[in-house]
Amino acid sequence: MTVTDESTFDLAHDPIPSFAALVQERSKIYATLKSLERFKRTVETLGTSGEEGRRRGLGQWLAGDHQGAVATLAQYENDDVAAFTRANALLSLERFDEAAKLFQELSQKYPSEPRPRGGYLDAHLEALLAAEKNDEAIAFLEKELASAPVEFGDSAEGAYMRGRLHELQNDPSQAIERYRDANQIDPTHRRNAFRLAHLAERNGFDNLALTTYESLATLLPIDRRVMTNLGVLYEDLGRDQDAATCYDTIVRNFPGDRKARLYLNDALAGIHMYYDEDMEKKEDRLNQILRIPITDFELSVRARNCLSKMNIITLGDLVRQTEHELLSYKNFGETSLTEIKEILASKGLRLGMAREEAVASISRAHSGEPAVESDDVRNKPVSELKLSIRARRTVENLGCMTLGEIAQHSEEELLGMPNFGVTSLLELRNKLNEFGISLKGE
Repeated sequence: MTVTDESTFDLAHDPIPSFAALVQERSKIYATLKSLERFKRTVETLGTSGEEGRRRGLGQWLAGDHQGAVATLAQYENDDVAAFTRANALLSLERFDEAAKLFQELSQKYPSEPRPRGGYLDAHLEALLAAEKNDEAIAFLEKELASAPVEFGDSAEGAYMRGRLHELQNDPSQAIERYRDANQIDPTHRRNAFRLAHLAERNGFDNLALTTYESLATLLPIDRRVMTNLGVLYEDLGRDQDAATCYDTIVRNFPGDRKARLYLNDALAGIHMYYDEDMEKKEDRLNQILRIPITDFELSVRARNCLSKMNIITLGDLVRQTEHELLSYKNFGETSLTEIKEILASKGLRLGMAREEAVASISRAHSGEPAVESDDVRNKPVSELKLSIRARRTVENLGCMTLGEIAQHSEEELLGMPNFGVTSLLELRNKLNEFGISLKGE
C-alpha cells in the first residue's frame, strides 16, 4: 500500500475554491526546498489552456513567478480566483494601473468583501504616488474610506489603508497605530507589516521594527527587502551573526544580488573585527591620496594621452597597474614610465603595490601632519564622525568621503535613502554639529 503525505498540496487535482484557500496552501509548498522544487516541476507539466492552464497560472503565482502568472491567467477573465490572483501578481510587479482595474471590477462584484476593495485602493494609491500626485492620492483615500462599507472599516485592509492615509498626511504615530491594528487582525498581511516595520524603524521604534521584520521573515517566499532591513537592524544591535544569516539567505536564493553579497561580507568581517582607530586613520589617508586625479600632476602629453586611453584617471587606478601592463600599451615607453614612477614615489607609492604595503608606506611618508589633510574641518574624512553602520552606509552610498561632502546633502535627501530614518538623521546631525557643520538648508 502506498502511503501519501496528506499535507502535500496537489496542484493538479485538489480543489481551489478561493484565493484565501490558495494562500493557505503556500506554507506546504515552501516547507522544504525539495517540496518547492517538486511543486515547480508539477507546474511545468501542466498545459496552458483549459483547467490545466488555470491551475498552471495559480501555481506560477504560488511559486513566485509573477510574470508567468500574469501571462497565463490573462485568458481567465471570468474566473474570479484567477482574476484576483492575477491582480495580486500585477501589484507585485508594480503594474499598478492594471492591478487597480482588476481589483475594482472584483470589488464591484463583491462589495462587502474587504480584500478586493483593499487591493483596488492600494493599487490605485500606488499609481498616483508613482505619478507624484500626492495631494490627489490623499483626496482619493479620504473619499474612498469615508464611503466604504462598515465591513471594510473593521478589516485589516481598512486599517492598513487608514494607516497609509495618516502616513501621507505626515502623521507617523497615527499611521503606526493603524498598521498595528491591521497587524493584529491579520499578521500575514505582508504589505501592511512591511509598512509598519519600515515606518517604525524610520521613527526610532527599533524594537517594534525588529519584531515585525522577524515575523515577516517567517512568511514564505522570502522578501529580499525584509531580509535586508532585518540584517541592518541586527548589525545595529551588534548581532553580526544574525545579520550574516539574513544576507546569506538572500545570496543563496538570489545569487545575482550584489548588494546582499557586500553586506554579507561586511557582517562576516564584523563577527571577528576589532576597532583600530589608528589603522582607520591610515586607511582614510591612503584613500584620500588614491582619489587624487592624474591631471593634478605635470605629465608629458604622450604619457597623459596614454593614461587617458587606458581609462586611468586617479592614482588609485595607476597603482593597480604593473610596469609590464603599462609598457605593453602602444606608445607608452620608458620615458613615460619614469615619469609615472616619480609621481607615485612622491606620494610613497609604487606600481603594483599591495594595499597593506601602501597603508604602511603612507604612514611612514606622513609620520607628521599628513599633507593631504587640510586645516579646513570640512575636508576631514567621514570616519572622524564614528557613525553607526546604518548611517555610515548611507553616506557611503551617497559617495561622501568628507564632512563637507555630507553637508552638501539635505535632510530630505538623506531621509529618502533606504534604511535611513529619523534616528540616523539625528545621529548624523549631532555628529556634524560637533565639528560646527550643518546639513544643506539648515
